[in-house]
Amino acid sequence: MRQRFLFLLRTYGLTVLLFLLAKVVFMLCNGAGHDVSASDYFDVLRHGLSLDLSTALYFLAVPLLVSLASVWVKVPRWVLIVYFAIISFAFALAFVADTSLYPFWGFKLDASCLQYLSQPEGITQSVSVGYLLLRFLLVAALTVVFFLMYRKAPGAPPSSPEGDTIDPSLNGETIEAPSGAVGGASTLLHLLLIPLMVIGIRGGLRESTTNIGQVYYSQNQFLNHAAVNPVFSFLYSLSHQLGDLSQYDFMDDAECIRLTSNVYSTESVLTDTLLNTTRPNIVIILLESAGEQFADAMPHLQQLKQEGISFSRCYANSWRTDRGTVCALSGYPSFPSVSVMKMPEKSRLLPSIARTLKGQGYKTAYLYGGDINFTNMHSYLIGTGWERLISMDDYSRSEQSSAQWGVRDDITFNTLYKMITAHQQTFLLGYSTLSSHEPWDVPVHKKSDQVQNAFAYVDDCLADFVERLKQTPAWQNLLIVITADHGINHGRIDQSTPLQKNHIPMLWIGGAVKEPRTIDVLCNQSDMAATLLGQLQLPHDDFTFSRDVLSQTYVYPTAVHNYYNAQWLIDSTGHALYDFDAQRFIVSETTDADRLLRISKAMLQLTTRSLVSQ
Repeated sequence: MRQRFLFLLRTYGLTVLLFLLAKVVFMLCNGAGHDVSASDYFDVLRHGLSLDLSTALYFLAVPLLVSLASVWVKVPRWVLIVYFAIISFAFALAFVADTSLYPFWGFKLDASCLQYLSQPEGITQSVSVGYLLLRFLLVAALTVVFFLMYRKAPGAPPSSPEGDTIDPSLNGETIEAPSGAVGGASTLLHLLLIPLMVIGIRGGLRESTTNIGQVYYSQNQFLNHAAVNPVFSFLYSLSHQLGDLSQYDFMDDAECIRLTSNVYSTESVLTDTLLNTTRPNIVIILLESAGEQFADAMPHLQQLKQEGISFSRCYANSWRTDRGTVCALSGYPSFPSVSVMKMPEKSRLLPSIARTLKGQGYKTAYLYGGDINFTNMHSYLIGTGWERLISMDDYSRSEQSSAQWGVRDDITFNTLYKMITAHQQTFLLGYSTLSSHEPWDVPVHKKSDQVQNAFAYVDDCLADFVERLKQTPAWQNLLIVITADHGINHGRIDQSTPLQKNHIPMLWIGGAVKEPRTIDVLCNQSDMAATLLGQLQLPHDDFTFSRDVLSQTYVYPTAVHNYYNAQWLIDSTGHALYDFDAQRFIVSETTDADRLLRISKAMLQLTTRSLVSQ
């Protein structure tokens, strides 16, 4: 009996040890750029231990059942061999993925990584083959190491002399099955362990259960993330997918409506006219990842702000291209961990600038130099009124391989120039750049920082494009709307500094612009749709969550941003970032955080309800 419980104890202890070692490696690999001291390693291990202890209990369930069964019968040896091999691979994969993805994502491993299994080109276009090969080798090596540790750990049950079963004593000797009394006592002790394990997995007997937020302890978000067990984070996200939107039902409907009554309006009462025509030709350019944090690397864009209409306080709704594209082109909100673009049955029903202008006689086309099928972009664009799509498949083989993600931006900017100057009918053109995306492979070397260098290249492409257009007749009736799909983590910018990371440009230039202006009003990229249609004197009643920020009806300026189960809201009183998993503020710089949180929750409840009802 003693041998059985020693086996269970040491299996459990080894699992916890692996979790602790993974944290240390995670911090060593990702600590650059964060304020991390030697004492922080101990603090992370200490604060994260409760989650590690609970998570390790999940993986003790099978050994416990094997141990219980072996009290009375011989259990095939391969049962534990297979089990230890599976969890060794799972742990190795989780640890390597978590450590490798964090610099790109800025948060812990979760189920969103599964989306790339169906479209692996999203990985291969972001990093080199060598980068992936090294990590595959690491996963394989760690799997072997972990498996051997489980098999060779003191107290692990060896096989019987025959080599194919685990005998009742778990010590490999050929003995008689235990007597009824001994077997009954052992069985009872095993059964008593089950409720204790359930309580441990749950995190105790209190109302709150084990959750990611229990390990958060610092104002340094990197340390909080380091303390989170990546295996638990992944499993937790699987069980809290936004397919169950009931987690965002925070309040009764009447209270939700009351709190959001002055947030959204679909009416334009014009008090400011920015254009000298209500039917310009329109080009919408979404600059990949081009947050305002890269202003120094994009001097031409800053100069263009002096020539056009700059919305100086515009913020991205989300953190991914598929989400930001929907926000900009459909004026639709983003959601913490679901992409509407990847839901064709929903995305085709969205309002869109293209569909509205198509109804006014505009010809519509969209240009993207990458794989336009990625993240269901093709179905979204076609379903929302974009008549013609141009993608990497429309270029030569050499042009398709000019960048890791597809056709580099100087080539596609030239395509856009030709499309504009060749059009005879009133048109709406959309264009997404791609060169300012990892792996930052651009054909110039202007800056030592490869990320800054990529944005400098895109800035040059934009400037050349605009200067060429100014020399053509097409410029006179042209409105170019330039914004970004989202910001990114770079340097010391992370999710805990939302004012910096989420600040994006929104600039209107062209001959259709009446005069240079700076619009210093708080807004989101999702407000571009209603604001543009308002200037065209077109109704936008179907754009429920897009606000005309130049209208008298825009009485409560706000901006919202969300990423995995967290949401940030800013208004005139300040801003707050709240993590719904941790159930705590990550950032709270406002005179009334509780009020801002109630409004933020109401906005999320209202918008998620709309998604369900579509």
